[in-house]
Amino acid sequence: MNKAAILVAGGKGTRMGAPISKQYLPIGGKPVLMHTLQIFYEVDPSIHLILVLPASDFSYWKELCQEYGFNIPHQLVEGGNSRFQSVRNGLDSITWAEGLVAIHDGVRPFVAKEVISNSFLEAEKSGSGIAVIALKDSIRKLGDDGKSCYQERQYFRLVQTPQTFLLSKIKKAFQVTEIQQFTDDATVYEHQGWQVSLIAGNPENIKITTPEDLQYGEFLLSQSKK
Repeated sequence: MNKAAILVAGGKGTRMGAPISKQYLPIGGKPVLMHTLQIFYEVDPSIHLILVLPASDFSYWKELCQEYGFNIPHQLVEGGNSRFQSVRNGLDSITWAEGLVAIHDGVRPFVAKEVISNSFLEAEKSGSGIAVIALKDSIRKLGDDGKSCYQERQYFRLVQTPQTFLLSKIKKAFQVTEIQQFTDDATVYEHQGWQVSLIAGNPENIKITTPEDLQYGEFLLSQSKK
């Protein structure tokens, strides 16, 4: 079955406080995005890699690829004004009628290979495979009256990416008008009345957002080389 991965990287990274967007910052000697593309390529070199970037960044990204000698094949697609629109642009660039597509945050370079593989396997079986992890901390629910109440954490999961789907179903799901409730791709899929299937993610699969995340990422890379 045809496989694709849409890596979404349209953010400006204002919380990083850096002069360039977070997806281009170096970690372990090369930009974050290159690590993310590489891990998907190592899982399966036949996966069609789609990198969604702001059109204004295309030339800069190509310069980075040349500077770092990065030659993993991938297709550049112009992002939209929101994550929803960027993912839809990525989906629209896929020409096959059927297959599987993983949608992943470009700034999550530490996703485990088995998580990627399992997301494709689950999506092929049930239509979707969404990476999640269990909570470690206690949680409380805040009410409109300012009061809070205890919640059983075993009934909750933190949602990560990849979120992998049958191509025909997720393409249909993204044909609707964007609404505020679409917080990720799974919620767009659920809007059609379809149930999502969950798979185990990995705790290291952080979304790099702050300088502290970069420092933790350097630590993870140093540990992987031991």
